[in-house]
Amino acid sequence: MNKTIFCTGVFFGVLAVVLGAFGAHGLGNLLSSGEIETFKTGVTYQMYHALLLLILGNVKSIPEEKKKLVYYFIVSGIVFFSFSIYLLATNSLTGFDFTTIGFITPIGGLLLILGWLFLGYRAYRKF
Repeated sequence: MNKTIFCTGVFFGVLAVVLGAFGAHGLGNLLSSGEIETFKTGVTYQMYHALLLLILGNVKSIPEEKKKLVYYFIVSGIVFFSFSIYLLATNSLTGFDFTTIGFITPIGGLLLILGWLFLGYRAYRKF
């Protein structure tokens, strides 16, 4: 499981760098400054949580079965939160109205919060 967690962190980290560059250079003239800032928010949160996955994959003091729940919360949170933000920020470029899926963003945020809380709880119980 540690290898999976670590590799997932690498994947989301690389993707955050690619999307950040795309947002800065590819979308700069196509989106408003507010939409660019929204896109950057998605990239930032994705990178923070990619780094968390890299750390989580290397923490030996928490048993692997306890890490799974944190892993699932964080990965689901990244997908729901950051990816919905990417779609909402680029809404003006598509023919589909992504504002209809706007309710997914706070669910993703809640999943990220739960991942952090569960990680903190598991770490606290271990020490």
